[in-house]
This record gives sequence, C-alpha cells and structure tokens, in this order.
Amino acid sequence: MTIVGKKGIEGVSKDPQPMFVQFILKPLFQVYHAALDAEGDKGMLEKVIKSFNLSIPPRELQNKDPKAVLQAVMSRWLPLSVTVLSMVVRCMPDPISAQSFRISRLLPKRDFGLDHVGDNADVIAEVEHVRKCVEACDSSNSAPCVAFVSKMFAVPYKMLPQRGPNGEILNNQHPGEAGIGESEECFLAFARVFSGVLRAGQRVFVLSALYDPLKGESMQRHVQEAELQSLYLMMGQGLKPVASASAGNVVAIQGLGQYILKSATLSSTKNCWPFSSMMFQVAPTLRVAIEPSDPSDMGALMKGLRLLNRADPFVEITVSSRGEQVLAAAGEETIEGEDTNVVEKTTPNGRCIVKVHVMKLPDALTKVLEESGDVIGDIVEGRSGKRNGNLDTRDSYDDGNSVTVIKKRITDAIESEIEAISPQVDKERVEKYRKTWFRYLKRMWSLGPRHVGPNILLVPDIKADDFTDNNHIERGILIRGSCHISERLGFTNPNDTEVSVDKSDPLYIEAEALKSSIVSGFQLAMAAGPLCDEPMWGLAFLVEPYIFQENSESALQSTDQYGIFSGQVMTAVKEACRLAVLQNKPRLVEAMYFCELNTPTEYLGSMYAVLARRRARVLKEEMQESSSLFTVHAYVPVAESFGFADELRRWTSGAASALLVLSHWEMIQEDPFFIPKTEEEIEEFGDGSSVLPNLARKLMNSVRRRKGLPVEEKVVQHATKQRTLSRKV
Repeated sequence: MTIVGKKGIEGVSKDPQPMFVQFILKPLFQVYHAALDAEGDKGMLEKVIKSFNLSIPPRELQNKDPKAVLQAVMSRWLPLSVTVLSMVVRCMPDPISAQSFRISRLLPKRDFGLDHVGDNADVIAEVEHVRKCVEACDSSNSAPCVAFVSKMFAVPYKMLPQRGPNGEILNNQHPGEAGIGESEECFLAFARVFSGVLRAGQRVFVLSALYDPLKGESMQRHVQEAELQSLYLMMGQGLKPVASASAGNVVAIQGLGQYILKSATLSSTKNCWPFSSMMFQVAPTLRVAIEPSDPSDMGALMKGLRLLNRADPFVEITVSSRGEQVLAAAGEETIEGEDTNVVEKTTPNGRCIVKVHVMKLPDALTKVLEESGDVIGDIVEGRSGKRNGNLDTRDSYDDGNSVTVIKKRITDAIESEIEAISPQVDKERVEKYRKTWFRYLKRMWSLGPRHVGPNILLVPDIKADDFTDNNHIERGILIRGSCHISERLGFTNPNDTEVSVDKSDPLYIEAEALKSSIVSGFQLAMAAGPLCDEPMWGLAFLVEPYIFQENSESALQSTDQYGIFSGQVMTAVKEACRLAVLQNKPRLVEAMYFCELNTPTEYLGSMYAVLARRRARVLKEEMQESSSLFTVHAYVPVAESFGFADELRRWTSGAASALLVLSHWEMIQEDPFFIPKTEEEIEEFGDGSSVLPNLARKLMNSVRRRKGLPVEEKVVQHATKQRTLSRKV
C-alpha cells in the first residue's frame, strides 16, 4: 500500500477513506440503513440477496419489524459462527506448529544442578521426555497425556447429555462431586490437551502450580489423583460426549469439581512440571462489600459468589473481619508518613509501656517487598522458593538461589534509592543513610499485613538499655524480638542476635510469651490504618515494648478489670502504631487506570469534559494518520471509573471508545486534615470555618461512611434562626 500526499489525491475524491472503511464498513452500513431506516433504500437489500444468491423466505423479508428483516439478511450473508471460525482457521496457527513457540512460556526449560542430576536422574529424564512430547504435540497412544485446565464453569445437570458416544445411558450424578446435594449444577473443566490422548474414565494426576517433581514425598499436598468421569466437545451451547480427545483438542471434563478451584495441570505421570499460570494485565485491587437487599437471600448470594469465584479468574471472594462478603476487582490504600517523634502507649494495668517510632521505607524497597510477597512468604515459612505459576522472570527462582536473588533485589533497591538522593545530599549524610538502612535490614522481625506485606517491624537495638518509668521503682525489661525475617533472607545469622540474659527470671519468661502479641498487634495495625481502615503501605516501625514486675496484691484484680495481659499488649501496640502514623501527616494512595481513548474531532471537547469531571490527567493527544480520529492517553482514578464508559458514550453519542488497564498507585498530595495556620494560608483559604473538604478528605469520609466508621463533619452549618422568614416591622 502506497501513502501519497494531498497533491497526489487531488481530483480523486473529496472524502478520501481508508480501504477498510470503503470496502468493508461502508457496504455494511448501507445494508443497516436500508433495513432500519423508514426511508431506506429497500432495493439495496434485494441487490445484496441477488448478488450473493441468498435463500431467504419471503415472509421473513415482509416482517414489519425492521430488526427481524436485518437479522434475516445478515445471518444468511455473514453468519457469525462461520465468519468467526473461518477467521480463526485463517489467522491462528494449527496446534502442531504453534506448540514449538508456546512451549517456552508454558513449560520453561529449567537448568538442573549436579546435585539434582545425580539424585534424580530417572525423574529428570522422564520430565524432559514429557516436555519433548508437549513440544511436538505428540498424539500417539504411547505418549504421556498432559492437559491444562484454564478455568472451571458451571453447567446445570439437565444440560448434560443423557447418553454416551455409543448410545449408553450416562450416570451424571457423580458421588464425589462437591455440592450435589445442595445444588443442581456441576462444574466442568475447560481444558486443552497438549500431549497424548485423554480418555473418559482415565485416572490422572492433578498438579497445582507449586508442584515440583524433584521434591518427591514433600510435594504430596500439591498433587491429587482423580478419575475423569466424562469428556465433552463444546459445540456452542451444547455438549457432545466423546470417548477420547487427542493432543490439540479443547474439551470439557466432568469429575474434577472437587479437585480444582480455578486452574491446574493434568498429567498421566507425576514426573511432569506444572504449566505456568495464566497471566492477566489486571489484578484484583478494587474491593466492594456485597450484601443482599433481602436478608433471606443470603444463601443464594453465597452460592452465586462461590460460582463466580471459581468461574472468573479476575475475581477474588473473601470474608472481611466484620463478616462482610468482599468482592475484589481495584481500590485505595493508606500510605506513608515521614520521620516523627516517638509515640508512647501504656497498657490499662500499667505493666507494659510501648514506644513506637515510624519511618518511611524507600520506594524501591517497598516495590520489591510488594512484588515478591509470595516468594518471601514461601522462604519465611520454610517452603520452596520456586514460583512455577509465574511467567515474570523477576519472580521466578530456583530452590538454590531464591534467597540470594531476593537478598540481592532488596540490596539493589537500597542502593538505587541512595544513588537517587546522593546528588542532592552531602556525602556524609548519604553514608549515614546507607549504614542506617543496612543496619535495619539485619533487624527485621516481621512483615505486614498478613506477614508478607510492604511494611516492616524492626527489632529494638540490642544495645538498648532497660527502661525505668517514673511510676515504677523496678527497672522494666525490654521485650526483644527475634530477627526472624533477616535470618530467613540471609542478612544475619541466628548467633549474631543472641543476648546474654537470665532466662530463669520469671519476668523474662513472661516477656518471651508476649512476643506473639506484639507481632499480632503490628499485623492488626498494618491491615487497618488510622485514616479509613485500609492497609498501610511502605512503612517501617521500630517498636520498643517494656514490661514491669506485677504486684502480687493487684494481680487478680487487674486481670478481672482489664482483661488478659497479652490482649492488652496487643491493643497497645496496635494503637501506638496507628497513632504514630497519624502524627506524621499520612496520605492516601489511590489506584490509577491507564486510559486510551479514540474519538472523532467533533466530539473531542465533549470527551475532555467527561475526563475533567472524572479527575483524569491527560498525558498526550495525537491524530491518527489517514483518519479523523484522535487518540488520547490519560490516567483515570479507579474510584472515578464507575459509569465512565456509559457517560463517555452518552456525551459523544457513542462515537468515543475507551480502554482501561490498571497502571499504578498514586499518592494524593493533599492532607486530609489540612487546617490553615500561617498568614498566607489564612489569606488564601480563610480562617478554617469556610474551608471546603479537600479531595483526600472526601475520599476518606466516603470510605469511612461505607464501613460504618465515625466521620467528623459539621451537621449544622449555621446555628441561627431560619433565614427565609420575613422580618416583621
């Protein structure tokens, strides 16, 4: 195709159009207008019927409903099923040729160390044989059978075929299928066969994404043996039973409902690597609490959520601490404060004093902790560091070097942050910053929330002295935590953190028992921040809890009056962490969509008006060549995206289209608790009584109202008499 300038097309056409518009879209539009418009050219329909030799009964063409007439013509001219299938056949490669370039993503080639080769030579040989069969799409009976289940979908039992491929009567009520007694639906597995032949009644191994064939007996919880009850070909909405399916076919499998939640790998041998999990552009970040309008429909809601959780890979269904059913799909989180003074909290019985110092983590370190949360969780809990289900090379580790890779990424994150600030700060402060953070990396006690989040609980300094309070004659003992996370990640050795203390002291024994309460209080604080009970993000907490000896006279009385001592410590740690953040001018972080919009020139102003109402930030605008369409890139807050597509279509008469993809988290710079104090602020915003709530305050209040939390707002704006009454003279 040759692109010519304006001079080259002079005299050819006053309205030059792309070939796709001229030869494909324009004829379709003409048929639509001829059928739907009251004054349309009916001769156009007759011309199409005669030109393409379409067989349409006269009674369908004489129907008074124009949509029925259009449906009759288009279904014979361009039937959707035939059109889509022919396009797939023409454009998509066949299974045998496609398998060679799919294999690198489905089953990445792994390098085995000498230790693995010596101990598991037979297993490795069979694993490589399975991989070669998958790569060749081997459909012979002798090849190992390998299939991948990408999703589970629900089908009513009455929709299942009653007879098998040979005419035999099928028993669809499988005794092991979950939920038969309470539901009239069963789950079928949507699977593709990559090697060998899959047969009805065959016994296969169901491998999860964490399965490792080289681990042997330790991987038993990641593998299950199941029997395939029936195989079906999916023919539109119908199901056709088949006895077997060879490599390259897509089938529905009955009998795996109790073994698979969303996706898994099926194999006739245990010596097979599981397939990599499916990758999605969008992660479930928006959380919505769901409840039925009629409380008696709670059972139906729970059933529907369970079906949705299994059928839709983009959805996560959880139960909150308040008992709410939460559907996760994109949202906001609470973020960060700067360095601050120490916050001190005392338990109600006065036996424990908690001091908390909070600081902001480097952005690069926060990103590493968030992205590698699953791998760090496996390392901390002593499980394998291998993430077979992840295609991202940054998070794909082998057993031998998972700790090394994570340690290197954390170290590089600190160094990159130091390099970023070094041009602005003198060398002495940069070196002090480096020593401080590398010292903190050796004192990591726990991560939060949920023990794998982007927040760190630090162990108090080993050289810290014991504490003496004015209200206590005795010296308090510092509850020293263990550098558990630092030891697991290889930043320190267990012997480096030992402290010489009298372990027979009853107060020391009690202090050791309270360590779990401190970690629990930290986790509670991280899961629910002080602004709107959202998770905190990118903070490090140095907690120094001191415990004092209890007087024997008031021991029983304090237990009855204030509750269990461990619960008091947990609450004190939680409140101290939240108060420390609140005193540091915290900010909200909201999720941002990357939005790509296409619109004609005449609707550009209307599109910008919609973006302005949605707090969007336009990145760039460019005009597409050889067309009158503009392409606009913008960031749209997720909180403002509800109804965005409908409003855009309404204001542009359906001419504009938008594509939304989750991009990043962005901090809202406004302080939700802003009050004018300086002369300049008072001059600009007033004395504070007339200042409207800023954006951060509005978002915070809306979340707090939804969660049933108290909101500080003026109920009465003007506490005077009614102003509309006429004044009596």
